[in-house]
Amino acid sequence: MAPLLNGYTNGANGASRHLPEDPSIVEARFSDVPSQIDIPISGLEAEEAVEVNLAANLDDPTELCELLEQEGVGKHYWMVVALAYAKQTKVDHAIEILGRGLGTLNRGNPKEKLGPLSLTCWLHLWKSRQAPRMIPEGQPPGETKIKDDYLKAATATLNEASRINPAFPPLFLARGVLNLLRASLLQSTKSAAPGAVDLNSDRMETLKQSIKYFEESLRVSAGRNMMAVLGRARAYYSLGKYADALEGYQEVLVKLPNLQDPDPRIGIGCCLWQLGHRDEAHEAWERALEINPDSKIAHILLGLYYIHDSSQYAITDPAFGPIYKKAMTVYTQKAFKLDRELPLTCATFGNYFMMRKSWVTVENLSRKAIELTDVNAVASDGWYLLARKEHYQDRPNLTKAAEYYGKAEGARGGGEKGYLPARFGIIQILILQRDLDNARFRLEKMIQQNKSIEAMMILGALHAEDVFRSLESGIKEDKSTEIKKAIALLENVRLAWKDSSKKLIPDSSVLVYLARLYEADQPEKSLQCLLQVEQMAINDLPDKDSPPEGLEPDSEEWHTKLREQLSPQLLNNIGCLYSQPSLYQSSTSNIKQDPHTLSLTYFQTALNACIHLGESSPETIDTDALVTTISYNLARTHESTSPPQLPQAQQIYQGLLERHADYTDARTRLAYILLQTSPHDEGPKAIAALHSTESTNLEVRALYGWYLSRSKKRAANIAEDPEQRHYKHTLQQHDKHDRYALTGMGNLYLTTAREMRRDTDQDKQKRSKTYEKAVEFFDKALQLDGRNAFAAQGVAIALVEDKRDFVSAVQMFSKVRDTLGGGKREASVYVNLGHVFAELKQYSRAIESYEAALHPPRASDPQILACLGRVWLLKGKSEKSPAAMKTSLAYSHRALAVAPQQIHFQFNIAFVQIQLAQLLYILPETQRTLEDVVKASEGLDEAIESFTDIAQSKNPPYPRHDIEQRANMGRNTMRRQLERAVQSQREYEDKNAAKLQEARDLREADIRRREEERKRAEELREEERRKVREERDKMAALSRELAGKRAEEERAREEAEFTTDSDGERVKRNKKRKGSGKRKKKAEDSGSETEVGDNNNVDGSAPSSRKTQRRKKQKAQQQSDDGGASSAAESSNAEAAATVAAAAAKGKTKKRKRLARKGGKESTFKSEELVVESESEGDTTRHLPPPLPRFSPSTAANAAAAAMTEDGDTAMQDVEEDDVAARATKRKRNVGRRIDDDDEEEEEEEMRRFSLS
Repeated sequence: MAPLLNGYTNGANGASRHLPEDPSIVEARFSDVPSQIDIPISGLEAEEAVEVNLAANLDDPTELCELLEQEGVGKHYWMVVALAYAKQTKVDHAIEILGRGLGTLNRGNPKEKLGPLSLTCWLHLWKSRQAPRMIPEGQPPGETKIKDDYLKAATATLNEASRINPAFPPLFLARGVLNLLRASLLQSTKSAAPGAVDLNSDRMETLKQSIKYFEESLRVSAGRNMMAVLGRARAYYSLGKYADALEGYQEVLVKLPNLQDPDPRIGIGCCLWQLGHRDEAHEAWERALEINPDSKIAHILLGLYYIHDSSQYAITDPAFGPIYKKAMTVYTQKAFKLDRELPLTCATFGNYFMMRKSWVTVENLSRKAIELTDVNAVASDGWYLLARKEHYQDRPNLTKAAEYYGKAEGARGGGEKGYLPARFGIIQILILQRDLDNARFRLEKMIQQNKSIEAMMILGALHAEDVFRSLESGIKEDKSTEIKKAIALLENVRLAWKDSSKKLIPDSSVLVYLARLYEADQPEKSLQCLLQVEQMAINDLPDKDSPPEGLEPDSEEWHTKLREQLSPQLLNNIGCLYSQPSLYQSSTSNIKQDPHTLSLTYFQTALNACIHLGESSPETIDTDALVTTISYNLARTHESTSPPQLPQAQQIYQGLLERHADYTDARTRLAYILLQTSPHDEGPKAIAALHSTESTNLEVRALYGWYLSRSKKRAANIAEDPEQRHYKHTLQQHDKHDRYALTGMGNLYLTTAREMRRDTDQDKQKRSKTYEKAVEFFDKALQLDGRNAFAAQGVAIALVEDKRDFVSAVQMFSKVRDTLGGGKREASVYVNLGHVFAELKQYSRAIESYEAALHPPRASDPQILACLGRVWLLKGKSEKSPAAMKTSLAYSHRALAVAPQQIHFQFNIAFVQIQLAQLLYILPETQRTLEDVVKASEGLDEAIESFTDIAQSKNPPYPRHDIEQRANMGRNTMRRQLERAVQSQREYEDKNAAKLQEARDLREADIRRREEERKRAEELREEERRKVREERDKMAALSRELAGKRAEEERAREEAEFTTDSDGERVKRNKKRKGSGKRKKKAEDSGSETEVGDNNNVDGSAPSSRKTQRRKKQKAQQQSDDGGASSAAESSNAEAAATVAAAAAKGKTKKRKRLARKGGKESTFKSEELVVESESEGDTTRHLPPPLPRFSPSTAANAAAAAMTEDGDTAMQDVEEDDVAARATKRKRNVGRRIDDDDEEEEEEEMRRFSLS
């Protein structure tokens, strides 16, 4: 029994496979291998043979090969036996059998070896797919063959077969598959752009060669080898030509719809996935699974589809769990059970065990994925799993992790075309190894290539950490560039969250970084970031939508309860930002509630959160440190409220000191509070005690220096000043770079120089040197801190006071203001700017500066209020504006209300009142009012009393004699002047009031006159409208009457036109004309008849033509239309009624009408006259007038009434309606008689003129 090979030279990939006659036939691999074979025995009878059972478990083929060699069987016996071993996956034995069979065929025809050589090549290719890509770890190099070894063996076998017959058809398909497998071991070059196909690499060239061999195989098989089509599609897919690959897979599916191994639906789905049609790919894989429920490839691909679908949701999203569970349990697990060695399944399951931290399982699965795959992407996934395992295990091996990340990237091409997650892994390793420059370089390159959001996040965090380290180290370094870069990158990430199509999950760490970066210059943005973090944390709480009984879901109490479950650090930071003064001063602030109240609320909630945290995790968190810090911040907020809540703050500080007696900051703040509440008793004692125990603390020394500047006595010599000795000791013994001591020394020298004499040149020179000494200290402080606003202002103040250079001072103060920026509103900068602008007499800008300084915590500063009063006074004197002086007086009153014990504020009020009285006295009567003068007089009396009291006080601001003289001047001179001003102003306003009243009366009279005229005109118009309505009603009644008469005449005419014949039918009457046969012409003015040949009327006058009469009527109508403008409608309606009446009267005349030849010639035809019997014996016939439209009496009456009562219709509308009526009349008249066309036109024209009139 000789087996036949029908082209199935290998069940693995199928060479020389042709279309079956029935496409519905499903053929499995090795289906043509017989279950047994009979090997003929030489020397015996022809019928005797040895039967070999090929379906049994085949073992060592040595005896069987010896039998085949001994009997010298043909090549097909060797090939069938080899295929039987291959069917049982004993490929090595199959290759051995074919090798021995080729040895027996060496003595025969070389072409006999082509079949066995081709089959041997396919078996080598099969072994290559099963072999590892590289030598497994821990094995010596010579013991295990890798994929490349089998590919070399296949290449050698192909070369041997090609030397025998290079055109042997099965060799083309084998060469194509060999090149496909060889390309899978090669990598693309690193120069290819992301997403592009590298057409110059060895891998691409190998794939092109495989396509060429597949096309050659199709050529020799006349397009019937579908395995070649599948191979070409696979090559196109590897080249990235997914559309061409899809076309090839679809061609195979059309021709072999039931092909399952390999299944073209798998390739179709992969191509659709790469082309972006994910749902269509899912349908293709589902169809493949429906046809073959045990398809391991379909199972794992569907699992990957659902894994990708689950990645579109957050892990906390309820939709994530069911989708991911379906992916792993329904599909991936099933694929793993079907084949535990499938590389793609191993890589997918490795990710699952990575999350479970099953490191040993991850190692095994990733190794299988690397060693058994012939797809570079799957090998890359395996290396990536190994890298993550080395990276995240308890004792990470960063060196191995970096190596594996590099291999994962290289497996996908490396360079710009590599594996993005592996790149992130390398960057993370570099960060852990503190190679930050290299990490930043890689991230910047990644962002340039693909705008990765994750890369932006990491790079922004690196720049932010660099800034924070610089600030913590205290090294003076400009990090503004890094701050801008970090903010730009992190804001781009934050902006990407708003794009719903990307489905990104917001990361709170990005917002925390932004909050820290914004904190210094833009606290409001920092607060917004932290509030967003708070909302994200609340949304993650499990019971956020389940408030306890008695609380509403949106109530403030419920939100406070939720906040107590959040991080105390977050709540503390939000409270700190709410307590910053710059938040009040920002022009863009949209905080509706009092920020201090919000700050207190958050600090208290943070304390409650600490209690909640201590109960839940008492051992892991140091809640005492958190409570201490938050309590201190709470006390500081109580201090900064307006007005300050010093008792509450003092109580909190004392509570802190009871728990931590060495808490220096709390002792410092408590001493400061005591200085405010008890400046002469407990305050100085507390400061002295604090300084004695904490003399080395620079903060304490700064507070003590401030206390000395407030309480010391002025020393004649600066060297003997206690404040100067204290700062000098700080700089010499503790820290020569103490910025507060340097600034304090500068202020001390500045004050000393300001008070020095300047009488002589020597005094002026000495004073200038003292200013220079102050500038030196300020300059040192600025070198240490370029944002020290007090030192910079000290330099500008020295410049103004010493050099009187106000312009340069404005520039310096403005630069200080701009340098602070970010919503910070340092009051001293604006106060100094106001001083300089006032000196430059730019009072408006000075007022703006002072008002900018008047913000919390100095919203009620009496000094700033006094400055505003002063500059408004100067503005009023300059512009001679009483309103400006009144504003000055208001600010002066506000300053006194804040500090009533300050006697110089009382002096300011009295001085402004005196100045206002003087201004109102000199102003003309037109620029002041009696009320202003009277109030100024009253204010003058108050000023005189104030000056008297101030002169008698203990410490007056000016010499008593000068103040008394000013009071006497007001009492004697100015009082009399104001009395005269009051009298003259009263007389002026009385006269002016009389004039105004007279003018007002005249105007009211004129208004009344115009109103009366308007009413009279309205009454006249109403009377005219009434008359018009009455005329219209009359005309409508007349029209209805005329319409009724016309209807009656029409009925009579119809009765006259028809009669009853002998058969009882109604027919027209016919009457022959008597006489000479001459036509009669109807006279226009009488009812008599004349012959056509007679050119004269009865009275002998020349007859007028119809055209002339028509022109006369049109001219009369035009003159009628051009009549009076006001009564045009009434006259037109009256003429229409008259015309209707005339036509009705004329219709009673008996006339006879004859037809006339056109052009005036006599016709050869006689007309058929319409005649009726005359009621009198003398009249033979009675001619009827032209018929009117057939209207019923009611219809005609209603139409006429509607035409007469319609208000506002245009003449053209009337003409159109009458034309319709005329055409209707013509149609009815043609029923009873026949007339000439010219007469018909003339009658229509007459009816049209009648309707127009």
